[in-house]
Amino acid sequence: MTDPAPAPFTLSRPDRWAGGVIFASPHSGRDYPDWFLAESGLDAHQLRSSEDAFVDRLIAPAVGAGGVVLAARMPRCMVDLNRAVDELDPLAVAGAPPRPPSPRIQSGLGVIPRVVGQGRPIRRAPLSRDEAMRRLDAYWRPYHAALGALMAEAARRFGRAVLIDVHSMPHEALAHLPGPRPQIVIGDRNGMSAAPGITAAVAAVLSGAGFAIRHNSPFAGAYVASAYGRPAQGRHVVQIEIDRALYMDESRIAPHAGYDAFAARFGAVVARLAPMGMDEPPAALAAE
Repeated sequence: MTDPAPAPFTLSRPDRWAGGVIFASPHSGRDYPDWFLAESGLDAHQLRSSEDAFVDRLIAPAVGAGGVVLAARMPRCMVDLNRAVDELDPLAVAGAPPRPPSPRIQSGLGVIPRVVGQGRPIRRAPLSRDEAMRRLDAYWRPYHAALGALMAEAARRFGRAVLIDVHSMPHEALAHLPGPRPQIVIGDRNGMSAAPGITAAVAAVLSGAGFAIRHNSPFAGAYVASAYGRPAQGRHVVQIEIDRALYMDESRIAPHAGYDAFAARFGAVVARLAPMGMDEPPAALAAE
């Protein structure tokens, strides 16, 4: 097989990092190598159904406002960067070591995904364990090495690190909720991945921009929030899930007529959050 390419991510840094805030998009990668398309029984459009399309573009304004942006280039359906490296689905990876079943693996959404949207199988046959490990070494480990280094650098320089992990959700993902649907779901693992003041600051900026928000349901945060959120150590992770219908035609996976207005509105939110707390001591934002 051709060596896996492209590079797993892009990292964009401001001229001056304002306050230790990192924006990340682990699921918006859209570089699909020919060899990956050839091994799949799906076409490129079908494979993109699990992609957080255009989220990397939506968070780009953070750099101009003093934040760091880390965005995946390789697609989620190749390697899911918001899963633990050992979340291997035995139906997707032949010879995967046994481990207790989890809802994500049973759904085909392990670190090497088995399915995309609507439960469609990605590959005609499972990967070998050696090939799966090769992909994790090529994609998963470099991304998390970069993210871990950024969190450590922010904590060292600013006394705290704040990761805002940005995702998008299908509009119908919230169809089961009673009452008005939120436009954005904020997740902090019910207070375990970020201090209350950090989550409240994110929520206040989103609400101030007119977005209807909901906390921790149905998305509280997955691997990234669990692995990197250590509020007692000054390391905070807040996950944001955006309703895709706000900015894109989900069937075509293309920006719709309202994209520019939404991008400007959300970009203003990002620009407000990027220097968050730079004029306050870290303890003030972390307080109740």
